[in-house]
Amino acid sequence: MYQNITYTGKRSPAFMHVKMAADKDGKFLALEGDNYVDHGPYSEFGDLLTLRLSQFTGAGYDIRNIRNKSQTVCTNHAWGSAFRGYGSPQSFMGSEVCIDVLAEKMGIDPFELRYKNIYRAGTGCTTPTGQEPEVFCLEEMYEKARPVYYEAKERLAKMNTDKLKYGVGFASGVYGCGLDGKDSSFANIQLNPDGTCTVFHAWEDHRQGADIGTVTMAHEVLREAGFTPDMIHLYMNDTAYTPASGPAGGSRSNVVTGNATRVAAEMLLNAMRKPDGTFRTYDEMVAENIPTFYEGTWVVAACTDCDLETAQGAPFSNYMYQLFIPEVEVNIETGAVRVIRLTTVCDFGTIINKIVVDGQVYGGCTKGIGLALSEDFEDYKKHTTIKGCGIPYPEDVPDDFNIIYTQTPRPTGPFGASGCGEGPLTAGHPAILSAIFHATGARIFEIPAVPEKVKAALDAMKK
Repeated sequence: MYQNITYTGKRSPAFMHVKMAADKDGKFLALEGDNYVDHGPYSEFGDLLTLRLSQFTGAGYDIRNIRNKSQTVCTNHAWGSAFRGYGSPQSFMGSEVCIDVLAEKMGIDPFELRYKNIYRAGTGCTTPTGQEPEVFCLEEMYEKARPVYYEAKERLAKMNTDKLKYGVGFASGVYGCGLDGKDSSFANIQLNPDGTCTVFHAWEDHRQGADIGTVTMAHEVLREAGFTPDMIHLYMNDTAYTPASGPAGGSRSNVVTGNATRVAAEMLLNAMRKPDGTFRTYDEMVAENIPTFYEGTWVVAACTDCDLETAQGAPFSNYMYQLFIPEVEVNIETGAVRVIRLTTVCDFGTIINKIVVDGQVYGGCTKGIGLALSEDFEDYKKHTTIKGCGIPYPEDVPDDFNIIYTQTPRPTGPFGASGCGEGPLTAGHPAILSAIFHATGARIFEIPAVPEKVKAALDAMKK
């Protein structure tokens, strides 16, 4: 275990120094940042990770003036590598906490300050990289979140005791789907002699749902020709026989490989279609010398890489949007924090398979709890066991866990779908820090918010 933990890369910590300005009505005017990423001793992907701070700090809000400088620093600390959410947890730790502080200074509820500034159609708003959002789903999401948030505020205020204080937090997260710029993927399909078909691709699958995603998307096309799900076979992740579909990173696969699968299935369907609208069998295809094998390709042609100096560009065709509403219990005698309820509102476009998406949300939000309250890797003596490095246990995750979906079809997603894997780990941790503040009035600016850190913040308030 020691070797496994010490030899593997860790999420690179970032030191976020973010300032924000608003007018007297709470309309955001500007964001300024001067940030550092501790990437350890090796440079691998350090530049792209640092670019993420420019892509996502302040994302989700209409901010017309941004000057956000981020730098990668090499150190003798643990080597940094890609991890779920890649750069967004660091980004939102900066901007979401800053919004909370700004709301406090202005005397505005942090929910309402955010709502006033979200992306809205027809306003000319853009992402921090200057890209027009592909959809405008945040108003509907906030309206779903509003009654949950205000009911929690009222209910929790009645639960406080001398020892235990309760609070609710709120934060918003956004993440892109794809590799930056012109991402692409490939999938092939073969009509078999027995009337079934086989889909070939390299949608890397570690049981996150690539198999059911492939079957569902192929079936959505082929059902017109009488195919049932059991007639769609899969040959995956053996590039001796499958095309190279690209990495399962950046929550890209559901979008790009899903689209490639859709295109391949559409090519087969069109080839099987007869002039009278019925469909050819395998034998009829062979008799008419019509190919039974098709190669599907999908390219994100409209996207562009971000300039490394200005961070301007259109890096992603699709985004994930998620709101986090955690409720916490804080023991003011010890500083221990417990998440007792978690509600999240998600928009991942059309949901291809709800059970799979539920699993992604449960898992990602659980990691967010660990990131907020327990996960650390600073000391080789203390942080080199599962318990020592703060991996959350089942008891750390609330049973009262509620997921609310809105489904805004994405123009370039397969059947309107976006990705979902990394959205759940964008901003759950600043939402938990927001809840701690609401419960106690103590502001935590560094994670993990372990008991001694929370207790120190509580004691400092007494001085």
